[in-house]
Amino acid sequence: MASETPLATTAAHKVVHELRQYALISAYLYVCFGALLFYKMAILRGQGISYTPYGIAIIKALILGKFILVGEAVGIGDRYEKRRPFHAIAQKALLFLVMLLVLSVIEEVLGGIIHGRTVAASLAGFLGGSLLQVIATCIIMLLILIPYLAFKEVSNALGEGKLQQLLFEPRVGSRGGSRKHPEKDASLPGGGLAS
Repeated sequence: MASETPLATTAAHKVVHELRQYALISAYLYVCFGALLFYKMAILRGQGISYTPYGIAIIKALILGKFILVGEAVGIGDRYEKRRPFHAIAQKALLFLVMLLVLSVIEEVLGGIIHGRTVAASLAGFLGGSLLQVIATCIIMLLILIPYLAFKEVSNALGEGKLQQLLFEPRVGSRGGSRKHPEKDASLPGGGLAS
């Protein structure tokens, strides 16, 4: 019975970790999509067109967040890990973009079939217009994916929790930082003691 407890704890820890990752990526995507939709709303209102996209950003963020976690779970782009970080990030971003496009098309087609539309009508609705719009959407998705993947690459290179610690904890010894006892700093000449 005692051997089941560590397995249950490990499984619970993994579930909590996955949910936390899902919440973080979804929140990041929501902020990005929300900003884009707010910009679109401002432009359309300037032209006298009423557009209220409430809810679209959160739904898209939740769906694409899950797709990204699935891509990470199956190891998309892992074979590029040994390359320079810049190349690994760029190649992973392209692979994730293709994956997101394919999964989004599948999602749109299945949703269309459920709602009684044909596959062609669903695809036409998904592509939404001109080739220029599709290219613009792909560029925007790349610009959203690159910082996310760069953050992950730097975090992996520094080690578990180090990047979060670096970004979110107060700096010791910086201007306005909380350095309580500089005289005890052994890294200073003379053991940190004032001469």
